[in-house]
Amino acid sequence: MISIVDYIKEIENKVSIDEGIIAIEQYLINVYFEGPISNKELARKLCLPIPLIVAIKKEFIKVGIMKQNSGITMTPKGNAYVENDLGYQGLNKVLFNKLNKGLCNVEETFLEEILIIEKIFKGRPNPDFSIDQTHCTYMTSLKRSLLALKNNTLINKKILCVGDDDLVSVSLGLLLRKLYGDGYKSKSEIHVIDIDERYLGYINKISHKYDLPITCHKMDLRNSMNKELIHKFDCFYTDPPYTINGLHLFLSRGISALKKIKGLPIFFSFAHKSYDYSFEMMKKFNEMGLSVYRIMPKFNVYEGASIIGNIGQLIILKTTSYTDINIEEDTYYKECLYTKEVKRSK
Repeated sequence: MISIVDYIKEIENKVSIDEGIIAIEQYLINVYFEGPISNKELARKLCLPIPLIVAIKKEFIKVGIMKQNSGITMTPKGNAYVENDLGYQGLNKVLFNKLNKGLCNVEETFLEEILIIEKIFKGRPNPDFSIDQTHCTYMTSLKRSLLALKNNTLINKKILCVGDDDLVSVSLGLLLRKLYGDGYKSKSEIHVIDIDERYLGYINKISHKYDLPITCHKMDLRNSMNKELIHKFDCFYTDPPYTINGLHLFLSRGISALKKIKGLPIFFSFAHKSYDYSFEMMKKFNEMGLSVYRIMPKFNVYEGASIIGNIGQLIILKTTSYTDINIEEDTYYKECLYTKEVKRSK
């Protein structure tokens, strides 16, 4: 039997869509949740021209996934594929829709989860300032997890946290548990790579206690990348050392773990910097072939990080056809990495 992924690849080849497979999958999910939906409204939601919307629709109709009535809607076959193959079976569709559209008060909706996560965050290990660890608040971590949902990279996806003293993996796991309920296993996978065994042990402990789909890997990012993780993931989160070398290395290791698909999101947290420093940062994004999709100033709130005003920005980057890691997976990184190292070298 042909899987929906094969259909998406086939349609991408037929309609030659520059936005790639990701846009076609988003098309499918939007019709699943919003159908019947007009060509015009779908074009507005996906930021695609109407002729392209119509061309994709025709291809989905040909394979029996969609049909045209008063608007574009799914067939029973299409619904079955989205639920079974894409992992949406058992999902709380009403809650998913409200969260995706920003119609929920996060603190009220996640009252039970916040009580859990607040306690979890109070018990996490102290930050190691020598490797630029700084704790974000539990609400920041939860808000970061919602970005995966809103960027269609949560359900049935493989998510990587490149360093995770902010416990984003735990927030993602609790979000999935909220969406599916205790009795259903989601098809999503969350992986963490970190050098600090204290956090890996703590995340493992929490994961087992709450039955979260998290796998931890001890890794010094200066060393070569674990081959089992290369080209396996749909997105990654990182809050790297606040140096150009730090962001370069952490982004390179994360990119090497991503699937070779354009349009995959990277949730990149960083301190607010000077105009010249920000220019150098943007140059590095450009060198690595990354597109800046969205900049959210003051998104991150930290505890005890007065040197950066206890706030930081979150930038959503997207992969492109030009994305390149710059630092090879099997190369040891010799440059100064952390803030104190860089300052000593000057």
